Amino acid sequence: MSLFKKFFNTPKKKESKELSLELENLPLDQIFVQNFIKNSGKFLYCTTLEEVISNLKNIIQENSWDHIICIDTDLAKLAKTIQINTTENYSKKLPLFTSCEHLIAQNGSILFSSNQLKEHKISALSENFIVYATTSQLVKNNGESLTGIKSRYQGNIPSNISAIKNYNPNSKEIDFMNYGNTNAKNLYLLLFEDL
Repeated sequence: MSLFKKFFNTPKKKESKELSLELENLPLDQIFVQNFIKNSGKFLYCTTLEEVISNLKNIIQENSWDHIICIDTDLAKLAKTIQINTTENYSKKLPLFTSCEHLIAQNGSILFSSNQLKEHKISALSENFIVYATTSQLVKNNGESLTGIKSRYQGNIPSNISAIKNYNPNSKEIDFMNYGNTNAKNLYLLLFEDL
């Protein structure tokens, strides 16, 4: 065995090919969920609005939160049904309840833009996120997500496009492609079936 293989513990080519072929044959939502959970995300699947509200309430009670940040008017209406105090002022101390642009199956990441984050960098926001998304927001890869943004906002493309793909803020894993990028968040995903 090569010294580099021993040191870096790279998986055997045959095993990684089998795993990628296995993932390719799955539906897009299953690929996303597997990658999302592998990255330590907390996933709650909802088929009704009542389930969304119930799961939101449970998340807030589980964490003993009494205030959340929410700038989306539709999501603020949901938050009001469970009687939690909301603010539109971003703070690192309060959890953020937001929507997103896309869910990227390839790596289990969630893509945001200035529509959700305004001018704030993800690293400057709270460690705790609650994200509401729908199954129609699932895309295969980063390219499809950017194409989707371009076609959705024709001529008025939002700025501050960034993603979260690590959902364990205490993770010590260092990916040299993300060196210095502290986008890891304790993230709950409320995924609503809309297809």
